[in-house]
Amino acid sequence: MNLIDLLLEPLGYDFMQRAFLVTVTAAIVCGVLSCWLVLIGWSLMGDAVSHAVLPGVVLAYLLGTPFAVGALVFGVAAVALIGIVRSTSRVKEDAAIGVVFTTLFALGIVLISVVPSQTDLSHILFGNLLGVSVADLVQVLVLGAVTLAILLLKRRDLTLYAFDPTHAHAIGLSPKVLGGLLLGLLALTVVVALQAVGVVLVVAMLIIPGATAYLLTDRFARMLVISPVIAAACSIVGIYLSYYLDASSGGMVVLTMGAVFTVVYLFAPTHGILGRQVAAARRRRQQQRQVQAQANA
Repeated sequence: MNLIDLLLEPLGYDFMQRAFLVTVTAAIVCGVLSCWLVLIGWSLMGDAVSHAVLPGVVLAYLLGTPFAVGALVFGVAAVALIGIVRSTSRVKEDAAIGVVFTTLFALGIVLISVVPSQTDLSHILFGNLLGVSVADLVQVLVLGAVTLAILLLKRRDLTLYAFDPTHAHAIGLSPKVLGGLLLGLLALTVVVALQAVGVVLVVAMLIIPGATAYLLTDRFARMLVISPVIAAACSIVGIYLSYYLDASSGGMVVLTMGAVFTVVYLFAPTHGILGRQVAAARRRRQQQRQVQAQANA
């Protein structure tokens, strides 16, 4: 079997085609949003929202409504609860996040354990990428397109908010509104990625692409391109690996992202561990040559 056959064989199945479309869509949206989450320092907030949607998904199943509706409602509710606890008590933001998301996540686990179901609700935790239906695909594409469009339309305001909320307020923008918009988009993005990798691994798709791009460039505009490209490429490679290794699709996608981050962390030209050492050694050699040239002169 040659390389072309290896690449084309998975595409011969309808469920694999849907898996590729869902994963790439989720990866691109997560990759774009990831840039702001990493820049602002909202990694824990992404973790909180991704776990807090679990009871919403289970309740949506009980009511016969789309999973996305329940996930979105509980994602927004989690953000609101975190804000309420933080603003009405002495509890700091990180503690408020920990209290809210662990409580809601535990509620979701309890609901899964007691709700009689003909559907394997554990797929909510770990994803069911190869079981994506046409309706699920349409839902992901629509929500992904809406989220990505808002992010791109408001990218200048959101970038200013990320770098300097005080300046954003000074020119007439509301940091609270922009922060609320970003959190709402975070909830939507979690819903988009939920089908691909499940509740447990959503946070990886929300953080790893942006963190990887952050090590590769100092310019935010380039970061907005590098991050979704890395996320999409890792998703495609991860699905191919899962197909031929007969492994978890969501898990392989995230492992591929983690492997790319490790390589960049070590070898990135400017910010990589080994890259910095090589650059420092090069500078020392240049300085030594300059000193020797001056001494010879």
